Amino acid sequence: MKSFNVRLSEIIKVKKSHLCVGLDINPERLNATSSSLDDLKAHTFRVIDATRDLVAAYKPNLAFFERWGSPGYQWLEETMDYFDNDVVIIGDAKRGDIGNTAKQYAKSIFDHFGFDAVTLSPYMGQDSITPFTEAPEKGAFILCRTSNPSAIDLQSLPTGKGLLFDKIAQLAVQWNQNDNVGLVVGATSPEEISRVRGNAPGLPFLIPGIGAQGGDLTKSMIDGNIDGIALINVSRSISFAGDLSKSAIRNAAQDYVNKMRDLMYES
Repeated sequence: MKSFNVRLSEIIKVKKSHLCVGLDINPERLNATSSSLDDLKAHTFRVIDATRDLVAAYKPNLAFFERWGSPGYQWLEETMDYFDNDVVIIGDAKRGDIGNTAKQYAKSIFDHFGFDAVTLSPYMGQDSITPFTEAPEKGAFILCRTSNPSAIDLQSLPTGKGLLFDKIAQLAVQWNQNDNVGLVVGATSPEEISRVRGNAPGLPFLIPGIGAQGGDLTKSMIDGNIDGIALINVSRSISFAGDLSKSAIRNAAQDYVNKMRDLMYES
């Protein structure tokens, strides 16, 4: 069986797309706080239908499903069944516990829901990562230099030899024993993408922060794909584009894909 990193690389190459669409579907963004769960489901499926052939990955954010309790989990299960097999599905869960707890999280993410990969916090060390990386075909994207403004509070702390996020990148390389570890590196800190790449050659990057957060697409694509591959995550700017119609969503996704292809060709 192919490792996660090999499969991701092949999907990107075949589809000629680095686009990952984040599924953060909430009623506030639908401009109707009274939207029913059925409305949210319908919009989720609309986004998927509009972008199936354009994306390399989808990233459902579990918080947006968990908010609704058991009906939300059913919605997530239905969403997982709705995806095609030629994309990678990343569970944006940001898990970070250890021991039996981490093992149960891994069984939930991978065995029950069927995600291909998950986002993880490394704060508790390798014990919090290993349960998710034991199966080579399942991937783990470790939070490294994230896109939120207060990320510097911890991630940029000096460690004696560089900053904390440098150390996380270096550790991720060590933990990549099954060719299934990647890093989350935010597009809102474009000058640090190449720095992380220097510490983690070959590892895939998941780069959020493009679109509504104002991240740098050019730097993300060029620096992220040197000595490795990068998935560029776009959430709100695609899922809630224009009048929320299928055509508006597709046009937004196509525009991002075209820009990414032009950057790769020109670079």
